[in-house]
Amino acid sequence: MQSSNPVLNRSSAFAPGQGQAYPGAAPYGQPGPYGQPGQGYGGPGMPPQQQYQSADSRPMTLDDVIVKTSITLGVVVLAAAIAWWQIPTSLVTPAFLGGALVAFALAMVLSFSRKINPALVMLYAAAEGVFLGIGSKFIANWVGDSGIVVQAVLATMVTAGMTLATYKYFAIKVTPRFTKMVIIATMGFAGVILINFIASLFGFNSGIGGFGPMGLLFAALGAGLAVFNLILDFDMIEQGVKHGAPQNEAWRAAFGLTVTLVWLYWNLLRILAILRGDN
Repeated sequence: MQSSNPVLNRSSAFAPGQGQAYPGAAPYGQPGPYGQPGQGYGGPGMPPQQQYQSADSRPMTLDDVIVKTSITLGVVVLAAAIAWWQIPTSLVTPAFLGGALVAFALAMVLSFSRKINPALVMLYAAAEGVFLGIGSKFIANWVGDSGIVVQAVLATMVTAGMTLATYKYFAIKVTPRFTKMVIIATMGFAGVILINFIASLFGFNSGIGGFGPMGLLFAALGAGLAVFNLILDFDMIEQGVKHGAPQNEAWRAAFGLTVTLVWLYWNLLRILAILRGDN
């Protein structure tokens, strides 16, 4: 069993030195037209009428992010439930591999797209749901208890909630160095998982995606990186709302949160299964 797509590149629309929503706007961290640090979506000192020139768009709000994230996660859950109950045994393996590969490919496209496409986000969520539904059922059958899925969901919610509380309560500052370190670590981890996934198709078993000590180690590393990526997600959303990102960018934030939460859930599920299997 492999992790689906542990990759979350920070949105170019929010990332320091990249975001630019209107002509003449300075990217994050670069001098703006008024001598202020550029914020991509209207830096400090920018006249209000020039802050939002994206066609048919108002500034993104936190409610926008919450609603679109709920929709995206709802599609994941619905697709997972259908995959769990409806996909016949003869199609389980191709559906599992297909869901993983399609979700990974769409995640890459969305991560590097300058303009977010809500339809692709929904397709990603559906493909990810198929992967999770089949994978979760496999693990539940392996441990002999479907309740482990509920435990993993609750663990994901608690972990995400505690991460958000820590981010807000301790006013964690996401510096460029911190962001760079997390992204490099995430990309490196994703590379190892992807190579291992491809190798497993040819019969090579390194134990990384299994249920032994090596699998436990990588699941723990994956969960830890997911938490750090959640911090980047929260900061991305906060900066987007603060600096007036266009409303449509809420879909990018929803996509980012969905990738991270799915990744966190999958690794927590594996950890619970491995620990349960040792008993």
